[in-house]
Amino acid sequence: MRIVDIRERVVPLHIEMRNAAFSFQDMTTSIVAVITDVVQEGKPVVGYGFNSTGRYACGGQMRDRVIPRLLRADPDSLLDEASGGFDIDAIHAVMIAGEKPGGDLERSMAIGTVETAIWDAMAKIEGVPLHVLLARRYGDGTAPERMFCYVGGGWYMPEETRESLQAEMQGYLDAGYTLLKTKIGGLPIEEDRRRIESILAILEGPHQLAVDANCGMSPERALDYAAAFKDLGLAWFEEPAHPVDFEANRAFVEAYGPPVATGENLFSLPDLQNLLRYGGMRPGKDILQIDVQQNYGYAACARSMTLLGAHGWNTQDVLPHGGNQMALAAALGFGMQMCEAYPNVFGVFSGYADDADIVDGSLPAPTRPGIGFEGQADLYALFRTLID
Repeated sequence: MRIVDIRERVVPLHIEMRNAAFSFQDMTTSIVAVITDVVQEGKPVVGYGFNSTGRYACGGQMRDRVIPRLLRADPDSLLDEASGGFDIDAIHAVMIAGEKPGGDLERSMAIGTVETAIWDAMAKIEGVPLHVLLARRYGDGTAPERMFCYVGGGWYMPEETRESLQAEMQGYLDAGYTLLKTKIGGLPIEEDRRRIESILAILEGPHQLAVDANCGMSPERALDYAAAFKDLGLAWFEEPAHPVDFEANRAFVEAYGPPVATGENLFSLPDLQNLLRYGGMRPGKDILQIDVQQNYGYAACARSMTLLGAHGWNTQDVLPHGGNQMALAAALGFGMQMCEAYPNVFGVFSGYADDADIVDGSLPAPTRPGIGFEGQADLYALFRTLID
């Protein structure tokens, strides 16, 4: 078994929207294809991946360092002696060789994106969905048949009105979602409060709504939001502080009271450990988030789950960032609480299989081998341009 070639390309998203921290107008992402020498149905098995959304493309690191390291490595050194399949830990060691400790984001996305494509190929070779392979490798081999899924929306859009915001949210409810999330922190507090109240007006209760500040507030402003929103009883308040300002996060948690979510913008195991030590997060109440592709990949996610357990957290306290098939595989394979969706937001990179059906807020586990990109016609067509 060999990795024959690895190809990547930068793709612009062309999105007109913003959150409290930045605009997506110039956002890009990287797509990757890992071509193997394993042949199924007359064609080489190819694994695909992309670097989630919300961070820019990481093609430079892949082209200059990560991909050359893998392609010049002794192919036998990348294999597990017992199974003859790819050894994901050995592959990670090759990709990160020569990297100075610290500054993880500079290479964690590149490594995580390539690793994702390798996992896609591995699961296809074994003929199982990726979440099944993850459950076998890192769990007891079982995975749920369905996964609860909340929907992220409520971006700050040009010419937004109360009516247009309510119509957007009602559309998600009509599509089968029962838990919604909206942006916060990008307007004066009083306007944001009115914005949230307009959404609550069409819901059964505040337990159906979470809010996300995207780390876009100062510590002082975050405390003002804690005072202004603590009475609403929302599902959770997400990313009130800078990702590594653990003191500001702790202060917000103490001032706010109801559930808080954060962690998607941490890119190493030591950063996650510091959040657990100093960030004030409460096991069994708060939510920890991990962006798998931007944090070294699935094997690193498994190590994060082990770390969380040592600090008294359960996998049900965790949800993966990124409303896509890659995140769904992590949620199912590691036994996380839920996953998220961003329908029609990030173009072809949004959502799940074209035939996936949301019922009472949950969707069925994929049955296609690998991550299941083949079930997303437009995205799969984009991936195929890397090899056709």
